[in-house]
Amino acid sequence: MSDIRNRLWIANQWVDAQTGATFATVNPATGEEITRVAEARSEDVDLAVQAARAAMEDTAWRRMNPHKRSRLLWKLADAIEANADELAALETADNGKPYFESRKVDLPSIVENFRYFAGMADKVEGSTIPVAGAFLNYTLREPVGVVGIITPWNFPLSLAAWKVAPALATGNAVVLKPAEQTPLTALRLGELAAEVGFPAGVLNVVTGFGPTAGSALVKHPGVDAIAFTGSTDVGRIVMREAAETLKKVSLELGGKSPNIVFADADLKAAVRGATTGIFYGKGEVCAAGSRVLVERSVYDAFVEQFAARAESMTIGDPMESTTRLGAIVSEEQVERILGYVEAGKAEGARLVTGGERATVNGKGNFVKATVFADVAPEMKIAREEIFGPVAAVLPFEDEEDAVRTANLTIYGLASGIWTRDVAKAHRVAEAIHAGTVWVNTYNQYDSASPFGGYKLSGFGRDLGWEAALEKYTQVKSVWVALER
Repeated sequence: MSDIRNRLWIANQWVDAQTGATFATVNPATGEEITRVAEARSEDVDLAVQAARAAMEDTAWRRMNPHKRSRLLWKLADAIEANADELAALETADNGKPYFESRKVDLPSIVENFRYFAGMADKVEGSTIPVAGAFLNYTLREPVGVVGIITPWNFPLSLAAWKVAPALATGNAVVLKPAEQTPLTALRLGELAAEVGFPAGVLNVVTGFGPTAGSALVKHPGVDAIAFTGSTDVGRIVMREAAETLKKVSLELGGKSPNIVFADADLKAAVRGATTGIFYGKGEVCAAGSRVLVERSVYDAFVEQFAARAESMTIGDPMESTTRLGAIVSEEQVERILGYVEAGKAEGARLVTGGERATVNGKGNFVKATVFADVAPEMKIAREEIFGPVAAVLPFEDEEDAVRTANLTIYGLASGIWTRDVAKAHRVAEAIHAGTVWVNTYNQYDSASPFGGYKLSGFGRDLGWEAALEKYTQVKSVWVALER
């Protein structure tokens, strides 16, 4: 990885931060520095926003036929696909996730995402409205303008794609600030966009820290909308800082998602689904099924089988094909996870397996797959988002108890239901306060299906028509008098 792009990407050019400041991005599996990345501050963000505004005013982008925009997005999808091995290796080195997840799951979905929104670019329509009087009234859907996108470190390129693709499809210009822990694939995405023909300033990438670069982007008067994915605490800050300029804001925030297993479920499938729900992505997943609710009559059997599967989650070099549990993104996050493990034990939950740090060849930020049983709803590990491979298993008595316990949270991002009873599945799906409900499956996503939260999990949706139209366009009503 000697040829790593590590400067700011502004107006289709590599640019040093104006202060010359840099910071290290580190491989969490080894603790070794990958490269140093330019540290953007407010003056650099201002340059990127100026480039994006210039792109919005330039007829090359503003007047581009939507069919051509569609072709550019399709070309970008092709370029991502052609460079998938490189992008997956960068993602794994930067984030610590297993290479098979980056290459076999993330990258194909990213390509599909750009192709889906490429197909949408030439299908954004207005309408004609039969108003009273001698008037022709019609609506136009127009780009919001300059969109500031701030993405987290758990799925760096995937979540950038979820926002960048629909924003570009609808004719906006973008300033993307990736998480400081995982900036490398975002920078490569900016370069690939230029290579396939996107005009200068349409996609800019500024690397830096939230309180400086992120805050400058949110506050900038030249930014028309902010699309943010991250923690609920930071989401509150984004809302406050965007209020001064009344930006359009969408927030996809934290979660403490219930994964509900009824006694009539296929228990083996439910155990597999619960394993995927909490241990995929090292548990660093906003929609992770971190609260596993199990009906009392199958509780003991479930816990035994679930713990056995947790113990089979292989920790190892993320580049090895046999590795199923990669490295936690940072030392800070490891300490946070282990702090919750100690809290669970102190409050009386039963640690069934895991709860320990691990290393590979004496290095790395690894935490064993962890299962707590006999968890009560009021315990810290049942209430707060841990963002790591820690499952809290809670018993319930019946359907009413399951729904009550599932909704006993400030969050509402996702949920799972495991049952053979179709009527029960629909009743519970309707009763759960969450933006996504999976039935007899977990962690399924598609570019066509909207994703987002209720309650403190935020508002607005990624993916689907909802993302493109609600977040990245605005409606103009045009009245034409037909009589003098």
